[in-house]
Amino acid sequence: MAGLIGREDIDEVRSRSRIDEIVGEYVSLKSAGVDSMKGLCPFHDERTPSFHVRPSMGRYHCFGCGESGDVFEFLMKMDGVTFVEAVQRLAERAGVQLSYTGAPSGDSGSVRQNILEMHQVAADFYREQFASPAASVAREYMAGRGFEQQTLDTFGVGFSPQGWDGLLSHLRGRGFRVEDIEKGGLAIAGRRGHYDRFRGRLMWPIRDVTGRVIGFGARKLFDDDQGPKYLNTPETPVYHKNKVLYGLDLAKRPIAKTKRAVVVEGYTDVMAAHISGVTQAVATCGTAFGAEHVSILRRMMNDDATAEVIFTFDGDEAGQKAALKAFGDDQRFLAQTSVVVEPGGLDPADLWRAKGEGAVRDLIESRRPLFEFVIDTTVAQFDASTVEGQVAAIRAVAPVIAGIK
Repeated sequence: MAGLIGREDIDEVRSRSRIDEIVGEYVSLKSAGVDSMKGLCPFHDERTPSFHVRPSMGRYHCFGCGESGDVFEFLMKMDGVTFVEAVQRLAERAGVQLSYTGAPSGDSGSVRQNILEMHQVAADFYREQFASPAASVAREYMAGRGFEQQTLDTFGVGFSPQGWDGLLSHLRGRGFRVEDIEKGGLAIAGRRGHYDRFRGRLMWPIRDVTGRVIGFGARKLFDDDQGPKYLNTPETPVYHKNKVLYGLDLAKRPIAKTKRAVVVEGYTDVMAAHISGVTQAVATCGTAFGAEHVSILRRMMNDDATAEVIFTFDGDEAGQKAALKAFGDDQRFLAQTSVVVEPGGLDPADLWRAKGEGAVRDLIESRRPLFEFVIDTTVAQFDASTVEGQVAAIRAVAPVIAGIK
C-alpha cells in the first residue's frame, strides 16, 4: 500500500477542486442567488430541488434528506470510493502531485499512475484489434450472442491478437518498460524473454468505480488455446480481484439512486442486464462474492436498511453453494438480500437472447428472500419422508434460521 497522503497535499487538492464543477458532472445545477446553486438531490428522489451547493465554502447540503459534506465526501458517497481514492482522483484532475509518508519502496503513486496509463493504452489497442481481420471469430462470437456494436463500445470489448508480443511491442513503442508491463500483469517473463499474457482472446476491460481500466477479463476463442476458458489479470498494485465488481463504473449511479444492486455471474450477464434496463447489475471477476464486495456495495447504498441486494444463481449445485456463501456474508449487509433462479437454468445473457429484455426484468422482479432459498435447498438434501430425514433437515436449517435478520 502507499503511505499516508500529506495534509498539505489534501488541502491543496481541496482548494483546487471547484465543488460546483465536480457536483455539476452528476447534477444539473442552476443559480440560486449569491454563492448558491441548486439542483435535484442525487441521494434521494425529489421533484423540487432542495440540494444546494456553496462554491465559496466548498460545501453541499440537501435540505430534503440532510446529506452534506465537502468535495471529497461527495465523491465518496456518489462513487463509493474511499477518502484516499477521492483525493487521488481529484489530484489527478487538478494536476497535483501527491506525496506519501511511510510509502514502501517501489510502491508509490507514480507506479500506480504508470500502470493505469498502460492499461488504458492496452484497452485502446485491444479495441482497435477487434476490428481487424484476425478478430473475425471474436466479432462472430459476440454477434452470435446478440450484442450490437453500440453495446460493445459501451463496455469496451476488444480482442488480443494471437501472436506472442503484439501488445508488448505496442506498449514498448509507447515508452513503457518491460519490467513495468510485467508488474502491471500484461506480460509474463519466460525463459526466452517476455510475452503477452493475453493472446487470441476476447477482451473485457475491467474498470474501477471511476471508470479507469485496472485489468482485463479474457475468454478463449480458439481450440488450440491450452489455457483456461476465462483468464483474468493477476493481482497488481491497482488490481485486487476481491475488491473489484465488473460494471460498477456504469452501475454506481443507478445503485446509489435506487438503493438496489443486482449481482450476476459473468461479463455478458452484466451486458445483457444493462441492455434490459437492469442498470444496477455487476459481477465479480473470477472469484466468489465476498466481504470486500459487501463493503463496496454498502458504500454505494450508504448503509441504507431499506436497500436491497439481489443475487442471480444457477439452479445447479455450484449455484446452491454460491447462495450459501452469499448467505454467510448476509449479516455484513444492512440491506435486504434476495435471490432469483431462472427455472430453465438460463443465465441473464442466455435468457435475454432467447426471450428478450422483458424476460430479464421479470426474472429480477421474481426475486425471493435469500434465506428462503437457502432453507429450501438445504431441506431438499434430506429425505423428508422419514423421521430421521426430518430431524436431520431441522438440524441443518437451524443455523440458517438463527441467522435470519
